[in-house]
Amino acid sequence: MNSASRLASWLGLAWLAVASGAGAADGPRVAVDFPAARSTAPLDGRVILMFSRDLTREPRSHVAPNEVLAAPYLFGQTVDAWRPGEAVVIGSGAFGWPAAHLADLPPGDYLVQAVLNRYEEFRRADGRVLKLPPDRGEGQQWASKPGNLYNRPVPVHIDAGHPPRLTLHLDQEIGPIPPAPETEFVRHVKVRSALLSAFWGRDVYLTAHVLLPRDFDRHPEARYPLMVFHGHHPDTIGDFRTTPPDPDLKPQYSTRFHLEGYNRIEQQEAYDFYKRWISDGFPRFLVIEIDHANPFYDDSYAVNSANLGPYGDAINKELIPEVERRFRGIGAGWARFTYGGSTGGWEALATQVFYPDMYNGAFAACPDPIDFRAYTLINLYSDRNAYRLTGEAAAVERPAFRDYLGEVFATQRDENYMELAQGDHSRSGGQYDIWQAVYGPVGDDGYPKPIFDKVTGDIDHDVAVYWRDHYDLSFIIQRDWAALSAKLAGKIHVYVGSADNYYLNDAVYFAQERLEALQPAYGGEVRYGDRAEHCWNGDPTLPNAYSRLHYNFQYLPKILERIKATAPPGADVTSWRY
Repeated sequence: MNSASRLASWLGLAWLAVASGAGAADGPRVAVDFPAARSTAPLDGRVILMFSRDLTREPRSHVAPNEVLAAPYLFGQTVDAWRPGEAVVIGSGAFGWPAAHLADLPPGDYLVQAVLNRYEEFRRADGRVLKLPPDRGEGQQWASKPGNLYNRPVPVHIDAGHPPRLTLHLDQEIGPIPPAPETEFVRHVKVRSALLSAFWGRDVYLTAHVLLPRDFDRHPEARYPLMVFHGHHPDTIGDFRTTPPDPDLKPQYSTRFHLEGYNRIEQQEAYDFYKRWISDGFPRFLVIEIDHANPFYDDSYAVNSANLGPYGDAINKELIPEVERRFRGIGAGWARFTYGGSTGGWEALATQVFYPDMYNGAFAACPDPIDFRAYTLINLYSDRNAYRLTGEAAAVERPAFRDYLGEVFATQRDENYMELAQGDHSRSGGQYDIWQAVYGPVGDDGYPKPIFDKVTGDIDHDVAVYWRDHYDLSFIIQRDWAALSAKLAGKIHVYVGSADNYYLNDAVYFAQERLEALQPAYGGEVRYGDRAEHCWNGDPTLPNAYSRLHYNFQYLPKILERIKATAPPGADVTSWRY
């Protein structure tokens, strides 16, 4: 039995060979349809077509942000009012990456799969009507979004000079995600946001996953400080486990940290945190992680935005007070702290800056760019192009992702083209698209106005000025220091590895220069991890593979000192120290 027959037998599908009569003159085409059993109504969305040379797993399973070298070939096409049984033809006009066109696919064996990322119509308060993918509890991941349609992978062989011509039937639908259970220590608070519901023209909810201290119910007199752990879409409290590691867990190798059995390490560290959490003498406080997934990304960046709405106000004026009301939070600025890494690092600092009286300290680890003179490696104010550096005769592609030795695994063009194949108008759910949606103004078409042309990389400097004035944290702190100095002194802590994979340390270098030039002094700290990759968070004693699992207690010594130094006379600094 040849390899093609074995693969067809394994999948239970007929082998689809490209017919020799379908020559290049006929052009490549993949027809895609869906049955009425999946929807009798027309559908809107983005058809994402994947050709994968990895014949061992579904193509949709390995399309992930920044995983450029692990991704399959991607092609995307937006559909409107697509009727059941009607074929959508994806041909040479579909945007593709890393092959620009279907005809550019090299010969070989592939698994082929298509997913429809379904859009809905949103009628916003500003009168704009947009078609966007709603989050359905999965954190804006189209490959696992409930309700999205897909086909079982189809094996295909492509011969040289004979581009693919086949039909795919999206007869499968991704099922719902079960809610996370509540336990003695973990609770879930879901709040309808009046502010966001008004903006989006439909009900919008925020969820806080709350970690309760030991003996919460046995100490009704106690009131607790609040620690807000910012980060990507959580479905519960992470890095917390009340049982020992699963002895039957098959160890998995971490290519990121070069560690065998890293999944076991994660379980052990989570269990060790639980033992620390319930130990005698450990400070008692509330930890929350926030689910604020939205139609553009797995979270909102926790700020008010022209394109996403007033998420900053919704979180800080609606959700946080409700959590403190239900779980006896102290409810005062001196007793609230915020921290996080990467996206969460940016959010922690932004929350402290935009709500300076509400928090008593921010610990921003490996933050997304906090100074847009280094938007990763791009200076949005002086560079003309995001993708390349151009000299007299030569042009060099800008890198986007590296390891600590400097080896580059993706360019800026790669990252953005990969997103563009998954969605236009900032609808990919990817990193650059959410930065554009959060930081940018609304475009004439109602979608986020691009900071640079997604195809050419040419930067729009008028949009860059808008970004600077509204979200360049380094610039804003310096610009508004006269008003902010008394509110932020001693509260800013920034940590980043000098070999951050996304070059996020460059923005911290610029920000540090501004912070250290402020008068009166900002009174915080900036620290770098030598040769440390993303996301070093300030612990020089441990590899980041371990310290990244310690956010909920790593900054406690500094937090307790801050409370001791700043709590007002008569403040409750004892009821939560049982």
